[in-house]
Amino acid sequence: MAVIPATASQVTSAVNPANAASSVGVDKNALAGNFQNFLTLLTTQLKNQNPLDPLDTNQFTAQLVQFAQVEQQLKQNDQLATLVSLQKTAQNTAALEFVGQTVSVDGATAPLTDGVATWNLTVPKPATATVNIKSDTGQTVYSGNFSLDAGRSPFVWDGKDASGLQWPDGNYTISITAQDANRQPVAIETEIQAPVDAADLTQNPPLLSIAGQDYTLDKIKRVVRNSN
Repeated sequence: MAVIPATASQVTSAVNPANAASSVGVDKNALAGNFQNFLTLLTTQLKNQNPLDPLDTNQFTAQLVQFAQVEQQLKQNDQLATLVSLQKTAQNTAALEFVGQTVSVDGATAPLTDGVATWNLTVPKPATATVNIKSDTGQTVYSGNFSLDAGRSPFVWDGKDASGLQWPDGNYTISITAQDANRQPVAIETEIQAPVDAADLTQNPPLLSIAGQDYTLDKIKRVVRNSN
């Protein structure tokens, strides 16, 4: 019994990348099966082609190349997924290594520990400033006026209010209103220096908990060696 040659439309349906991609998405097993079906159909046609009406081998070759490109793209997608996974693992590892370390980040909320809270102030030009410090409940616990020189300098609070009452350890937020000699406003940047309390690896990128606030790894400006 003669074998009935597969038609060009059958082969096209088996190998067409758009059909394969739309029907199987990124299912590699289905893709491999379609690829094998295409080779079987192509081989059958070549064996049973009509000598008076030979197959257009250029068309089949082009279809084979297209299908191979789809297969290669899926492999590249797998490789990219692997790279993303490796990068995420590296980020998680780096985040865990920061836990317990003392770091500096831009921010206004710093921890009061053993009666000491420290902020680093960046002053663009000489200014007079009013410094207010509030508790985590929003209560103003300290207020004072200072003359600030241009540059970067620490501001240390001993945890006491105007009456000398010692406030408990916790997170406190600083706010600064400043002006220059011409009574023009001066923006002062604040930076905190505090230990990393925890790392949230469920977030992408992971988040570091510092003085009750969440920061990504790229927000860390420096790591400070612990004195103990």
